Amino acid sequence: MILRVENNEIFGLIRPYNDVHSLGISSVGKILEDCGYKVIYGDIMISEAIVSISRSENISLLIKWIRDNKISRMGFSYRLDPKDAQKNFGKLYYLLKEYNLFSSQGGLLKQIYFAGLPESCDIITKEYHGSVPVFIGDETQLETLRKLGIPENKIPNTIFRGSKYDDDRSGFARKLIADEEYKYQKPLPKKQYQNFGTFKDTLTERIYNNRLSGDMPLIRVHVGPYNQNYAEAKKEFKSWLKTLAETGFLDIVSVGSSQLSQSNFGEEWRDKPNGGGVPINSEQDLYEIWEAARPMLVRTYAGTKNIPQLAEIYEKNINIAWHALSFWWFNQIDGRGPYSVKENLEQHYETLKIIAKTGKPFEPNIPHHFSFRGGDDYTYVLSAYLAIKTAKKLGVSNIVIQTMLNTPKSTWGVQDLAKARALLMLADELKDTNFNIFFQPRAGLDYFSPDLEKAKIQLAAVTAMMDDIIPDNTKSPDIIHVVSYCEAVKLATPEYINESIQITLKALEEYRKQKKLGNLDDMKNNFDVIARTKDIYQNVKAIVEIIEKNISDPYSPEGLYQIFKKGIMPVPYLWEGRDEFSEAVKWKTGIVDGGVKIVDENEKPLNPVLRVSDILNHKHQFLL
Repeated sequence: MILRVENNEIFGLIRPYNDVHSLGISSVGKILEDCGYKVIYGDIMISEAIVSISRSENISLLIKWIRDNKISRMGFSYRLDPKDAQKNFGKLYYLLKEYNLFSSQGGLLKQIYFAGLPESCDIITKEYHGSVPVFIGDETQLETLRKLGIPENKIPNTIFRGSKYDDDRSGFARKLIADEEYKYQKPLPKKQYQNFGTFKDTLTERIYNNRLSGDMPLIRVHVGPYNQNYAEAKKEFKSWLKTLAETGFLDIVSVGSSQLSQSNFGEEWRDKPNGGGVPINSEQDLYEIWEAARPMLVRTYAGTKNIPQLAEIYEKNINIAWHALSFWWFNQIDGRGPYSVKENLEQHYETLKIIAKTGKPFEPNIPHHFSFRGGDDYTYVLSAYLAIKTAKKLGVSNIVIQTMLNTPKSTWGVQDLAKARALLMLADELKDTNFNIFFQPRAGLDYFSPDLEKAKIQLAAVTAMMDDIIPDNTKSPDIIHVVSYCEAVKLATPEYINESIQITLKALEEYRKQKKLGNLDDMKNNFDVIARTKDIYQNVKAIVEIIEKNISDPYSPEGLYQIFKKGIMPVPYLWEGRDEFSEAVKWKTGIVDGGVKIVDENEKPLNPVLRVSDILNHKHQFLL
């Protein structure tokens, strides 16, 4: 039973120093402050103390912190190994009880909470018989506040308004999943054309023909079994591809290649760890994948070494549907490749020249990687726009804009709509007769709940959001990247993949029907979304103007490197390269009104244009 929080209670939020993922804590703290409660965050001394809490000086430090700040509610976040979470939380709980810190013993603490990985939360729930409320991270803001015990009259109207769109979609999705009609969803008919399923087939041709056949998007899925035996893994993967091709739900298969396939293609692997994913180490491997996948289009990860050469190999052997490059990522700073950031940019720059010659589309696989590392929403849009403009300058004629929604998953739906619309507005300004934009939304990488029934509802709800990004165009989106609902707990096999596509197609069809009937809000003219979109669009446009005036050749490897190095695009949770990119990691971000913004020491948002102006010593006259 959760005790109702009284008006004058104080929350204390702590995490161990070796867990850098503090966005969750700052998000919860911010909404508690919005409800009128005082929140105390454990500083570095507290963070270090709870790692070795058994030491007498450390428990004394924590007790003093609790008493000095009059903390009555304490949240402990540990998003690392579940066994370590159980051990560390157990020590903390035992010592708090031993020193009579709980209110039932005459102490201050009325409640302690735990946030961690799903397995950790299951362990804590069982061990403490449900007396410790747990948070796995799939809770909405309203769910979080109610689980914390916050009275309804203390929750601001802005949170209720921000949650309305998400609640409406969840209600729609719950009914759709409960009705189970999605299980009868058939594959969409494929419009045949001369090059369909041949080695001459292209994404642009398939999109244009798909538009002629109806209003439903093409479906893309990331696929790849995990097996340490290379031969068995390849055999299983080809079997999966044949199954997916025969069932007919899938249009584009993205090969989930292994880390070795990306970093050491064509080399002798010997006993090097595969790192998960499909082991691909020869041109023959690639061609056999294309053959097994027909008539689906095929694409795969870019290499992390010899990137231009591997792009040409993909063209030759799988007629890659489109190329995805990550510019500042998949290198030394995220442990995914051997190159420095500068070298990586140079490699990707040369690869774009190859892509331009082929006429194939380019996907900037970039924005969410900034978000994963604590980047703000302006950076999300800015990073993609810079990559798109760079590609256009190098002669690339087609762009696939992938928008990862729910990133971070605490983002409100209205903010997700604004981010996507602002990016598309900026990209559309670059369009001309030789430069096309294709749109491909997807659910967030860590969005889905480990509860599979809840995950199905989430999949239907996020699909509904995809239709609201450009709601007056029934041909949008061009592609949906379907993330299988099971991925929080298990690998997506063809059975789960096909069921996830069925949910997606049925949700899209039914959501459009319900909107036409007037049963759901028309988000095209939603005032909040329009205001948020304008804010992001104008700020990013102004930042680009400042960059172009103050950084020499910004759309070159050196220019793009300097934009990152100077801290224009913040990454407070970056693991490696923190010294090299000290200006980028020094910023603090937090959830503000359902979006991620850069904040000061008092959690107040900074003006994004003035911040960049200060970085580049630019006197900018643009006023919002």
